[in-house]
Amino acid sequence: MTGKHPVRIDKFLWAVRIFKTRSLAMNACRMGRILINNDVVKPSRMIEGNEMLTVKKPPVIYIYKVKEPVENRVSAKLAANYLEDITPESEKMKININRSGSVGYREKGTGRPTKKERRIIDSWQDDFDDI
Repeated sequence: MTGKHPVRIDKFLWAVRIFKTRSLAMNACRMGRILINNDVVKPSRMIEGNEMLTVKKPPVIYIYKVKEPVENRVSAKLAANYLEDITPESEKMKININRSGSVGYREKGTGRPTKKERRIIDSWQDDFDDI
């Protein structure tokens, strides 16, 4: 059901697939990670069109412009019809940096590292952290 009527922010975040569940969206609101027009909001806050939405999902801070509120969950392809992603590229790069944290590679099926291998891995990580 779409329309110009306001929708609860936790329901909207779930409907446009920013969060997997409404309870995750609700908890993010309670933790102060959801801002509308730079104001921290409660899960029951109603959202309308043309509002700026900031979602803090550490380490990234996403910024969206709400085009139209939607109450029911929509497909990922249709989610773009209801909000516009205006997050800077520098913020999106933080995801790739976070994922590339591993400094070593182990073949699949080799099992757990031995105590000696663990020490070597730890020394590599210490050297990597110094850079």
